[in-house]
Amino acid sequence: MQESVMQRMWNSGYLSGGNAAYVEELYELYLHDPNAVPEEWRTYFQTLPNDGNSANDVSHSTIRDHFVLLAKNQRRAQPVSAGSVSSEHEKKQVEVLRLIQAYRMRGHQAAQLDPLGLWQRPAPADLSINHYGLTNADLDTTFRAGDLYIGKEEASLREILEALQQTYCRTIGAEFTHIVDSEQRHWFEQRLESVRGRPTYSAEIKGHLLERVTAAEGLEKYLGTKYPGTKRFGLEGGESLIPLLDELIQRSGNYGTKEIVIGMAHRGRLNVLVNTFG
Repeated sequence: MQESVMQRMWNSGYLSGGNAAYVEELYELYLHDPNAVPEEWRTYFQTLPNDGNSANDVSHSTIRDHFVLLAKNQRRAQPVSAGSVSSEHEKKQVEVLRLIQAYRMRGHQAAQLDPLGLWQRPAPADLSINHYGLTNADLDTTFRAGDLYIGKEEASLREILEALQQTYCRTIGAEFTHIVDSEQRHWFEQRLESVRGRPTYSAEIKGHLLERVTAAEGLEKYLGTKYPGTKRFGLEGGESLIPLLDELIQRSGNYGTKEIVIGMAHRGRLNVLVNTFG
């Protein structure tokens, strides 16, 4: 008996108080998407007892955000007779917050990444409002937007849904919710949602980007003509790497970086040597 107790203590030693924040972050990811955590943790979370409750756990961050908004909402005081209506609305409010998190988690799976439109795939079920018990009748109902960077604290479900689709389901697939550090995740959310996945650039910046992409593409065409049939691991299809590296180097200098070491695979190496280091 004593040996089995000791064995259980050894087996659960990694669940110490010092790791509580890390384990909770993993469990948050597991609740949003079980496949986002390592297999060992997924198996562990699946074996947790549910005390006979058939309902699924809800992310703590979702609940915290909801109650913070409730505390800030000065218009929450209502007559007792309106309790049932308020209760129904608050239930839908929680589902709206879950919908927002679902788009952050899986919106990239519905992004339009094929410019030819040949790749047809169904959108994940949890990106539909029906998955959360919401209907078209709720589209014009006002809900709190939580931490969604929509420019206001409250918006109609239609506005929230439109902002989410424009941010996560257009031509950029953003996959970042696997990041454990919440501050880093919020950074991505703010950068994407504040411009709805479509930042604006001046004509000067657009011209510079075009010039750099053209330089990268021109080199590939030259090498293909000059050395036909030679294995060279070209950058075709990835020419945007060149302006990306330019911006990275420039910004690094602004932050005081003195030296940059680039280690990369064969593909695109010649192009980087000429257009970045040349």
